[in-house]
Amino acid sequence: MQDMFRDSSDTAISPARSAVPVVPSDAAAMPHLPKAPYVGSAGNIALRCIDDQQEVVFQNVAAGTILPVRAAFVRASGTTAAQIVAFC
Repeated sequence: MQDMFRDSSDTAISPARSAVPVVPSDAAAMPHLPKAPYVGSAGNIALRCIDDQQEVVFQNVAAGTILPVRAAFVRASGTTAAQIVAFC
C-alpha cells in the first residue's frame, strides 16, 4: 500500500500512526508517550500529563471520548474508565 504521507513529519497534532491498549498502573509510566488517550467505556481517568508533577482526575468521561492531553501516566487508582487506548 502506498503511503502518500510517508515523508511528512510526525507531530503531536498529526494523526496517530499506531494505537495501543492502556493498562492503568500506579507505578509504571506509559510505554509510549501518546498523542491522546481514547476512552472506550465511560468513567473517571486519573492521569499525569507530560509537563506536570501530579495527577488530575477527569470525572465522568463519556465513552468514545478522545482526551486532548499527552499523558505520561494513567493511574490505576482513581481510574474507573475502561477500554482505554493510546493514540501514538
